[in-house]
Amino acid sequence: MATHHAPLATPETGAPTDRDTLTPVPGPRTSPANEHRFDIDLMRLICSCAVILGHVAGAFILAVDREESNGPSAYWAGHIADGLNQFAVPMFFAMAGWAVLMGAPPKDSARMWQRIIRNGLPLYVWTAAYLAWAWLRDTNDRPMTELGVDAIFGSVQPAYHLWFLYAYIPIISALAFVVLIRAGQRPWGLGAALLVIGSLPYILSTVSEVTGWTSPAVGWGFGTYSVVYAVLGAMLFALPKGLSRRGRWLMVPVMAVSGAGVVYWDTQVHYVIPNAHPFVAVLTFSLLMLITRIRIPERWRPRLTSLAGAAMGAYMVHVFFVEELVKRWVGPDTGPLGSVGMLLAMFTMTTVLSYGASLLWGRLGLRRWLG
Repeated sequence: MATHHAPLATPETGAPTDRDTLTPVPGPRTSPANEHRFDIDLMRLICSCAVILGHVAGAFILAVDREESNGPSAYWAGHIADGLNQFAVPMFFAMAGWAVLMGAPPKDSARMWQRIIRNGLPLYVWTAAYLAWAWLRDTNDRPMTELGVDAIFGSVQPAYHLWFLYAYIPIISALAFVVLIRAGQRPWGLGAALLVIGSLPYILSTVSEVTGWTSPAVGWGFGTYSVVYAVLGAMLFALPKGLSRRGRWLMVPVMAVSGAGVVYWDTQVHYVIPNAHPFVAVLTFSLLMLITRIRIPERWRPRLTSLAGAAMGAYMVHVFFVEELVKRWVGPDTGPLGSVGMLLAMFTMTTVLSYGASLLWGRLGLRRWLG
């Protein structure tokens, strides 16, 4: 009568074996600990370019004062391009969740503080650069010192696009806090920082009541939707296998329908659609499933990794080119072909200039300061 035994381990390999045959029994499949995810490099590049496209498209919408009657071609070219990029911010939260929870969890508080500084230092360097640039052009709406104080607590004009980092840094900090607690550590400093962020609006309102000082708006913090994108994104990016080829192709019509829904909402209901809207969520997660675990040819990988490393810098600098070049050249009186051609040309120009600048200061060793 056959008997069943638990798998043994051979002295040579330590691998589990069957007692009768001493054949190694495969254990559960796991991803390599230091696996480099080229598909996520690709997603970072896609999202960075999508943000640039959105701000270029916004210049077309502003050129007609958000009214179709002022220039139908520019209006629709801008709204279609802007609507199709709405996955970018949620996807950045999804990638943040994967990095902190799955891809590269922090080993201790010191590692997490390095990540915070890596994102926070460029935030303030670029805020100062944008304020100085506007001061030189005499376009600041208030004294530079007031704007500088406000920027400590939240994004200001003309660095309007940097609002994202005031949400991104707190959410990666909160997720890392949970990871470290689960690992048996006591990240007191990180916990204290999160406590300050959570209570900052009430601290400032109390100071305002006592002193009469008009407190600035607080941008630090995150909403429920960003946590959901981060956690679900981490789970989906961590799947050991992506969709089949047929499954990936099925994501394309899903993206098309949800993108059309975003454009409908922006043009017929309210501009801009919230990041938490179901249309945006479906667009985001269908793109995630289209790209995740996709195989990147080896000959493309070095260039892709280099461009992905320059993505943050391109995000930081591109608004310079949008404000100084795109908005000067975009007009409301172009026809359909002219509007589409101009949008593509402005997007290409802004992307090339932004990535070119970022790659340049990367070579100069300024990535720590400029992103």
